[in-house]
Amino acid sequence: MPADAMLEKLQDLVNADAALVRRGRWLSADMMLEIGDARHLVKIRDGRITEIAALPLLAIPFDFAVIGTEEAWREFWQPVPKPRHHDIMALIREGKMRIEGDLEKMMAHFLTLKMMLEKPRLPGKRDGAGAT
Repeated sequence: MPADAMLEKLQDLVNADAALVRRGRWLSADMMLEIGDARHLVKIRDGRITEIAALPLLAIPFDFAVIGTEEAWREFWQPVPKPRHHDIMALIREGKMRIEGDLEKMMAHFLTLKMMLEKPRLPGKRDGAGAT
């Protein structure tokens, strides 16, 4: 599935996870996600994603950015990513992603952001129960 299609699911998946929204209740930021050549502005308010929009110009301000190749994002969003593609920090170490902008703000909420960005890979709820 193309990375852009996975991004389309992000808002609904994050906002449907009450525990994740509660965890991120202090997070309000504009995050730029770059997937290959495509840029998207993800607006997060009080732990909820309120909007995801194409970002045609870099003149639109954002707090921080997560930038990666389309292949890196596609692999990151696999149900079981291959080694060193399971985590944003691992992809940064591999040279396939980078972060920019207000890193202090981003790192203050990094675990929440990582959990948000992982949501498209997780089928159903992230409760680990595995019940059918």
